Amino acid sequence: MFRWLKIFGDQYIGFWIPGIVLFALQEVPYMIMPFLHPENNPIMNMQESSVPLDICEKILGSLCIVVMTFVVQENAPVFRVGSGICRVGFFCMILVLMLNFIGWGLYFNGHQSLGIIMFFIVALPPLYYVCIGLWRENRLLLITGTVFEIVHFIHVYGNFLNP
Repeated sequence: MFRWLKIFGDQYIGFWIPGIVLFALQEVPYMIMPFLHPENNPIMNMQESSVPLDICEKILGSLCIVVMTFVVQENAPVFRVGSGICRVGFFCMILVLMLNFIGWGLYFNGHQSLGIIMFFIVALPPLYYVCIGLWRENRLLLITGTVFEIVHFIHVYGNFLNP
Protein backbone atom coordinates (compact mmCIF):
# COMPACT_ATOMS: atom_id res chain seq x y z
CA MET A 1 0.00 0.00 0.00
CA PHE A 2 1.23 3.45 -0.84
CA ARG A 3 0.35 6.76 0.86
CA TRP A 4 0.96 10.06 -0.86
CA LEU A 5 -1.16 12.91 0.47
CA LYS A 6 -3.10 13.35 3.71
CA ILE A 7 -6.70 14.38 3.03
CA PHE A 8 -8.20 14.30 6.57
CA GLY A 9 -7.78 12.47 9.86
CA ASP A 10 -5.90 9.25 9.16
CA GLN A 11 -7.10 9.07 5.53
CA TYR A 12 -4.62 9.54 2.68
CA ILE A 13 -4.64 9.55 -1.07
CA GLY A 14 -2.62 6.50 -1.94
CA PHE A 15 -2.95 3.19 -3.73
CA TRP A 16 -4.33 -0.08 -2.36
CA ILE A 17 -3.53 -2.89 -4.80
CA PRO A 18 -6.17 -5.33 -3.43
CA GLY A 19 -8.79 -2.74 -4.41
CA ILE A 20 -8.25 -3.68 -8.06
CA VAL A 21 -8.68 -7.38 -7.22
CA LEU A 22 -11.83 -6.76 -5.17
CA PHE A 23 -13.32 -4.72 -8.01
CA ALA A 24 -12.50 -7.47 -10.53
CA LEU A 25 -14.06 -10.13 -8.28
CA GLN A 26 -17.34 -8.24 -8.21
CA GLU A 27 -17.27 -7.94 -12.01
CA VAL A 28 -16.74 -11.69 -12.69
CA PRO A 29 -20.40 -12.33 -13.67
CA TYR A 30 -20.19 -9.62 -16.32
CA MET A 31 -16.93 -11.12 -17.58
CA ILE A 32 -18.44 -14.58 -18.04
CA MET A 33 -21.85 -13.46 -19.32
CA PRO A 34 -20.79 -13.34 -23.01
CA PHE A 35 -19.76 -16.99 -22.80
CA LEU A 36 -23.05 -18.12 -21.23
CA HIS A 37 -25.40 -16.46 -23.75
CA PRO A 38 -28.40 -16.24 -21.41
CA GLU A 39 -31.61 -16.84 -23.34
CA ASN A 40 -33.37 -14.00 -21.57
CA ASN A 41 -31.26 -11.10 -20.27
CA PRO A 42 -33.45 -8.36 -18.79
CA ILE A 43 -30.56 -6.61 -17.05
CA MET A 44 -28.65 -6.03 -20.26
CA ASN A 45 -31.80 -5.17 -22.23
CA MET A 46 -33.26 -2.70 -19.74
CA GLN A 47 -34.72 0.53 -21.09
CA GLU A 48 -33.45 3.72 -19.48
CA SER A 49 -36.07 5.58 -17.43
CA SER A 50 -34.04 8.49 -16.03
CA VAL A 51 -30.95 10.00 -17.61
CA PRO A 52 -30.09 12.06 -14.47
CA LEU A 53 -30.29 8.95 -12.25
CA ASP A 54 -28.25 6.99 -14.80
CA ILE A 55 -25.50 9.63 -14.77
CA CYS A 56 -25.56 9.88 -10.97
CA GLU A 57 -25.42 6.08 -10.64
CA LYS A 58 -22.43 5.80 -12.99
CA ILE A 59 -20.58 8.59 -11.17
CA LEU A 60 -21.23 7.04 -7.75
CA GLY A 61 -20.29 3.52 -8.88
CA SER A 62 -17.05 4.78 -10.39
CA LEU A 63 -16.38 6.89 -7.32
CA CYS A 64 -16.73 3.79 -5.10
CA ILE A 65 -14.01 2.05 -7.10
CA VAL A 66 -11.75 5.11 -7.05
CA VAL A 67 -12.24 5.73 -3.32
CA MET A 68 -11.74 2.03 -2.50
CA THR A 69 -8.51 1.91 -4.48
CA PHE A 70 -7.03 5.38 -3.87
CA VAL A 71 -8.08 6.36 -0.33
CA VAL A 72 -6.10 4.51 2.30
CA GLN A 73 -5.80 4.59 6.06
CA GLU A 74 -2.52 5.83 7.53
CA ASN A 75 -1.40 2.73 9.45
CA ALA A 76 -3.39 0.00 7.73
CA PRO A 77 -1.33 -2.84 6.23
CA VAL A 78 -2.00 -4.02 2.70
CA PHE A 79 -4.19 -6.83 4.04
CA ARG A 80 -5.57 -7.51 7.48
CA VAL A 81 -8.85 -8.83 8.74
CA GLY A 82 -8.67 -6.71 11.87
CA SER A 83 -10.90 -6.98 14.89
CA GLY A 84 -14.25 -5.66 16.02
CA ILE A 85 -16.19 -3.74 13.39
CA CYS A 86 -13.40 -4.21 10.83
CA ARG A 87 -13.72 -7.99 11.16
CA VAL A 88 -17.51 -7.70 10.80
CA GLY A 89 -17.01 -5.65 7.61
CA PHE A 90 -14.56 -8.22 6.22
CA PHE A 91 -16.85 -11.19 6.78
CA CYS A 92 -19.90 -9.25 5.57
CA MET A 93 -17.97 -8.36 2.40
CA ILE A 94 -17.33 -12.07 1.74
CA LEU A 95 -20.96 -12.97 2.50
CA VAL A 96 -22.30 -10.21 0.23
CA LEU A 97 -20.01 -11.27 -2.63
CA MET A 98 -21.03 -14.93 -2.26
CA LEU A 99 -24.73 -14.00 -2.20
CA ASN A 100 -24.19 -11.86 -5.30
CA PHE A 101 -22.60 -14.85 -7.08
CA ILE A 102 -25.52 -17.06 -6.00
CA GLY A 103 -27.90 -14.47 -7.43
CA TRP A 104 -26.03 -14.44 -10.72
CA GLY A 105 -26.18 -18.24 -10.77
CA LEU A 106 -29.95 -18.04 -10.36
CA TYR A 107 -30.15 -15.35 -13.02
CA PHE A 108 -28.07 -17.31 -15.55
CA ASN A 109 -30.30 -20.35 -14.91
CA GLY A 110 -33.45 -18.43 -15.83
CA HIS A 111 -34.63 -17.37 -12.37
CA GLN A 112 -35.07 -13.70 -13.22
CA SER A 113 -37.90 -12.45 -11.06
CA LEU A 114 -37.88 -8.82 -10.01
CA GLY A 115 -37.18 -9.85 -6.40
CA ILE A 116 -34.14 -11.97 -7.30
CA ILE A 117 -32.71 -9.29 -9.57
CA MET A 118 -33.33 -6.41 -7.16
CA PHE A 119 -31.89 -8.20 -4.13
CA PHE A 120 -29.04 -10.33 -5.43
CA ILE A 121 -27.87 -8.31 -8.43
CA VAL A 122 -28.89 -4.72 -7.71
CA ALA A 123 -28.74 -4.25 -3.93
CA LEU A 124 -25.69 -6.37 -3.15
CA PRO A 125 -22.92 -4.77 -5.29
CA PRO A 126 -23.16 -1.34 -3.61
CA LEU A 127 -23.45 -3.10 -0.25
CA TYR A 128 -20.21 -4.93 -1.13
CA TYR A 129 -18.46 -1.55 -1.32
CA VAL A 130 -20.04 -0.43 1.95
CA CYS A 131 -18.70 -3.57 3.63
CA ILE A 132 -15.23 -2.97 2.20
CA GLY A 133 -15.41 0.58 3.56
CA LEU A 134 -16.35 -0.78 6.98
CA TRP A 135 -13.57 -3.37 6.85
CA ARG A 136 -10.92 -0.86 5.75
CA GLU A 137 -12.23 1.95 7.99
CA ASN A 138 -12.64 4.03 4.85
CA ARG A 139 -15.32 6.57 5.81
CA LEU A 140 -15.48 8.05 2.32
CA LEU A 141 -16.23 4.63 0.86
CA LEU A 142 -18.88 3.99 3.51
CA ILE A 143 -20.66 7.21 2.60
CA THR A 144 -20.20 6.91 -1.18
CA GLY A 145 -21.30 3.26 -1.13
CA THR A 146 -24.41 4.07 0.90
CA VAL A 147 -25.47 6.85 -1.47
CA PHE A 148 -24.66 4.58 -4.44
CA GLU A 149 -26.87 1.87 -2.89
CA ILE A 150 -29.86 4.21 -2.72
CA VAL A 151 -29.43 5.72 -6.19
CA HIS A 152 -28.64 2.37 -7.85
CA PHE A 153 -31.68 0.66 -6.31
CA ILE A 154 -34.09 3.49 -7.15
CA HIS A 155 -32.72 3.82 -10.68
CA VAL A 156 -32.88 0.11 -11.60
CA TYR A 157 -36.27 -0.32 -9.95
CA GLY A 158 -37.54 2.65 -11.96
CA ASN A 159 -36.17 1.09 -15.14
CA PHE A 160 -38.10 -2.10 -14.45
CA LEU A 161 -41.31 -0.20 -13.68
CA ASN A 162 -41.11 1.95 -16.81
CA PRO A 163 -40.14 -0.37 -19.68
